[in-house]
Amino acid sequence: MEQQSVIWFDQIGIGDVAAVGGKNASLGEMIVALSSAGVRVPAGFATTAAAYREFVSANDLEPDIRSHLEAYRAGKTSLAEAGRAIRGRFLDSAFPSAIADRISAAYEELGERLRLPDPATAVRSSATAEDLPDASFAGQQETFLNVRGRRALLDACRRCYASLFTDRAISYREAKGFDHMDVALSIGVQQMVRSDLSGSGVMFSIDTETGFPHAAVISAAWGLGEMVVQGSVNPDKYMVFKPLLQTDGARPIIEKTRGGKALKMVYAEGGSRRTRIVDTSAAERESFVLDDEDILQLARWAVLIEQHYGRPMDMEWAKHGETGELYIVQARPETVQATGSATAFRHYRLKEKGKVLATGAAIGSAIASGRACVIRSAADIADFQDGAVLVTEATDPDWVPIMKRAAGIVTDHGGTTSHAAIVSRELGVAAIVGTGDASSVIGDGQDITLSCAEGDTGTVYEGLLGFDQSEIDVGSLPDTRTDVMVNIANPAAAFQWWRLPARGVGLARMEFIINALIKAHPMALIHPERTSAEDQRRIRELTRGHDTPADYFVDTLARGIARLATPYHPYPAIVRLSDFKTNEYAHLIGGSVFEPEEENPMLGFRGASRYYDDRYREGFALECRALKRVRETLGFTNVVIMVPFCRTPEEADRVLEKMAKNGLRRGENGLQVYMMCEIPSNVVLAEEFATRFDGFSIGSNDLTQLVLGVDRDSGILAQLFDERNPAVTRMIAEAIRKAHEAGIKIGICGQAPSNYPEFARFLVGEGIDSISLNPDSFVATIAEIARAETAPG
Repeated sequence: MEQQSVIWFDQIGIGDVAAVGGKNASLGEMIVALSSAGVRVPAGFATTAAAYREFVSANDLEPDIRSHLEAYRAGKTSLAEAGRAIRGRFLDSAFPSAIADRISAAYEELGERLRLPDPATAVRSSATAEDLPDASFAGQQETFLNVRGRRALLDACRRCYASLFTDRAISYREAKGFDHMDVALSIGVQQMVRSDLSGSGVMFSIDTETGFPHAAVISAAWGLGEMVVQGSVNPDKYMVFKPLLQTDGARPIIEKTRGGKALKMVYAEGGSRRTRIVDTSAAERESFVLDDEDILQLARWAVLIEQHYGRPMDMEWAKHGETGELYIVQARPETVQATGSATAFRHYRLKEKGKVLATGAAIGSAIASGRACVIRSAADIADFQDGAVLVTEATDPDWVPIMKRAAGIVTDHGGTTSHAAIVSRELGVAAIVGTGDASSVIGDGQDITLSCAEGDTGTVYEGLLGFDQSEIDVGSLPDTRTDVMVNIANPAAAFQWWRLPARGVGLARMEFIINALIKAHPMALIHPERTSAEDQRRIRELTRGHDTPADYFVDTLARGIARLATPYHPYPAIVRLSDFKTNEYAHLIGGSVFEPEEENPMLGFRGASRYYDDRYREGFALECRALKRVRETLGFTNVVIMVPFCRTPEEADRVLEKMAKNGLRRGENGLQVYMMCEIPSNVVLAEEFATRFDGFSIGSNDLTQLVLGVDRDSGILAQLFDERNPAVTRMIAEAIRKAHEAGIKIGICGQAPSNYPEFARFLVGEGIDSISLNPDSFVATIAEIARAETAPG
């Protein structure tokens, strides 16, 4: 094959990297191996490394290339001057007639196969390297889109060859010590998918920030895909839980975030320009690029491609605007998270907070601080100072040399699959992308701290803030008889802890999702007309793109719960129904209209008492709709529902009746319903509560304050609040005994075992079934639990 100048994609495979480069070899591999499984890859052909070398030889380019490079090394000329001179020689050279004819003939045949005269093509560079270690040339060479006609194609091919000597490619090979003449270039000529009429983007078969292996992550924007790859737009983001894709009826889309998508690249009509960048319409900016069927189809392809290659993959996709068909246009191995440890990771925690300057998508989970160096143009790269935080609008491969020297990176534009994001991950540099205005609001020379440790959203704080970092290795943790679970509140941070060997989520707090993501009072979303004009405006802004404000609540809550249920699936995820106090609900958008003022909200209208009351009954129905969607539409039947602050068995009956009327009947479709055991009456009447619920979970915080009569929020009484008090431990021991006598499970999700090792030992001694811990105390506490289980007596 090496001596052929042109070869069709369907005649090559992954073993032909030396001849056609990794990009083209992968396209051929997918066409041959995966088309029968339904994966669509645009047809096309590749020029070979032999064709490149013949081009170089026929035009006697090697002496000039070496001469210019030697002058650069000797300091007689600059990198820019050497690169420009070499590229000029390529562009002034002619293709040997035999190769030109073969490319032209293949192009004509492609038109015949597609039944299109002069078909539009994508012309992509695919670098090859023989017997060179670590030869990664991704992103260094050029791609040309919407190339039509023989003359334009040959010109694009010549420009691809010239791009082997861009300044960034020369500097990369010089740094690696590669001989420039040992590297060749293959060119892929591929049917152009009319994504300019629809959309395109990037997809990973792994969560690129945490390494969580069971998620497919998709970025999408309108128009041609270069805008997403370059980071010029903030794209939509979708996430799919892969293990449930084969479950009948399940549609496990656990995230749908609408991006700004302010610009798009489309075909240029007439003239020498092949593409142009235009503003998107208001309707495009407010709409999702992909519908649910497209998202699920791409995720299924991600699974097939990953399974075929046997490793996580980085893919580019496009949707044909004329046919509505999806295509995979590139696939390559994911090289950052896939090579990381499945048992060891680094955890960061901010010790203080400061003024928020900007927010965007967090890349990785690290924290970094330093002096901001604001650079808006590649022409000013030389102004960068080592160890500073690079703040800019967007990056491309020309920025890599200074990105390597940065303490952190902040960009105005781009999503989690942009150039800045990809390179930051590879370099292990903390980055926040898509902030919108960081380069304007952050001053050059200003001290700042970047935190990517708080979930998907990264925050730029003013000042140099203190933070902790720790190395966690879960590979040698002991096994335990007691089920050790985790407490998680923030869906965005759920994947950070997936490596922990937890047997499920012992407490997923619904209030966090409502407060941080939904932001509006459920009743205000059902009856916005009762709220102020300003709150109505804010509700309209929040719920844009949804049929009704209530649909926004259900959709956002359902996906947030699903994400909490994901990391340890199929182990249970115990989701507590909302347990806001009236003063907390009142602070939500529109909330003050619907909440009474109480002297003591801690003991007031909270938990179970709200769910059947006319003042909140409609809001509770939305919570039930969201949970029903999580279990029956998204497919997370591992979700267990937990009722908080249930004062009497009669109240339990009323709540279970309301749940059943809203489609959540205990026992139906495997639904289990637990109760928080956090009120003395729950312990005293445990036998009666046990006939109504499948399990108890001890809430040690509320139980302690109610047993001891100590307000847990009182600073004055803080020294009296102690879960280890004998009055509290006797109540807990009695609850465990009564639950087991009734034949139901009992666990604990309160703070005490995370805070006090001896409390964990006490629980083990009493025979508790499960202990749910805060993630950052998991490693230390599971060791205590194991020691307690093996202690004599």
